[in-house]
Amino acid sequence: MPRFSKAVLSLRSSEIRDLMTLASRPDIISFAGGMPGNDLFPVTAVEELFGGLDLKTKQAAFQYGPTPGLPTLLESLSGFLEKKGLPVKENRLLITTGSQQGLSILARAFIDPGDTVLVETPCFIGALSAFRACEAELMAIPLDGEGLSIERLEREIDIDERAKLLYLTPYFHNPAGLLYTAERKRQLIETLQGRDIPLIEDDAYGDLYFFEEDRQRLKPIKAINPEGIEVCYTGSFSKILGPGLRLGWMLLPEEIYAKCELIKQSADACSPSFTQVLADAFIRSGQIYSYIESVRLEYKRRAAAMVAALREHLPEYVKWNEPRGGFYIWLTLPEGADATDIMKLALQGGAVFVAGKTFDPDASSKRNNSLRLSYCNNTPEQIAEGIPIVADAIRKSCG
Repeated sequence: MPRFSKAVLSLRSSEIRDLMTLASRPDIISFAGGMPGNDLFPVTAVEELFGGLDLKTKQAAFQYGPTPGLPTLLESLSGFLEKKGLPVKENRLLITTGSQQGLSILARAFIDPGDTVLVETPCFIGALSAFRACEAELMAIPLDGEGLSIERLEREIDIDERAKLLYLTPYFHNPAGLLYTAERKRQLIETLQGRDIPLIEDDAYGDLYFFEEDRQRLKPIKAINPEGIEVCYTGSFSKILGPGLRLGWMLLPEEIYAKCELIKQSADACSPSFTQVLADAFIRSGQIYSYIESVRLEYKRRAAAMVAALREHLPEYVKWNEPRGGFYIWLTLPEGADATDIMKLALQGGAVFVAGKTFDPDASSKRNNSLRLSYCNNTPEQIAEGIPIVADAIRKSCG
């Protein structure tokens, strides 16, 4: 019998991944995956850009590349990030095979079995998986309307000063859809300064804002560049170009970068050169900015369609956030409701979503009275058809 490691024995399949088979059925309207719409990808533009490259560059796209990333992409991506105010020159940029690899690398860099990692609840399932794979003890800090609860964060830090990391997704949170306030980020900075707890700031959705008045709230903590905090900033091309490229990045302090580069060498040697060449060409053409603007407007349209459908069909006892960007709406049901049972009912009607327990850092928790809806991969017409199915399932289960 195979003698697996303790780390691998603790791994569990993601419920979201398990739902993908169902979601691919043509008779199912899926609100489950946080996937960009296939119809929105810039296929023609990328084909033309690649076709216009010289032979030497095309050949390099088929070759191994340096572990940190192709120098051309590191240069163009640095310019892209500097436009967001990020301190690129004071840090080191590392290309990763999707932002998920970045989280896995950081987990390996910091976590020994039994170490405490502070996370939001609910929390991005990919981060939970990365931390659990390193046998971390997860300490869940609840969210309120402005972000992570500072009172609870301070309490948990005082209880366990050995916490190795704090992980946050402040910009159109996955799954809660929340945008942190500037004041809450200020409080977070004050709380963390001098604590020797590195912050992982996950910013996969910050470019997908719907309202110009939110621009100031979108300034990353990494861009604020606070003293006394090691901020590890992660981002991705998955939501702003295409997840099939499998490209993300980390902007890291020098000492942390050095360890992360070594870990990446042992993991995959280098990220795909082919897609790095495509991403570099897309940035240098300037089309990345107009493309992000176009998908931002389309996601805003789809979000508005879901908001309208929820207002029309949901029972009054269901609480939910109106999205200001990103991909998600988080529904909270009455205490004692079981979102998994509701999902089974919805599947019978032809729609699927993700039950809230999937995002709970506390694996032993029995609470399951929340669910995540994604509007990113559906047309307004599909949303109008699918939301009544979800609402009907909620009524059948909750009354």
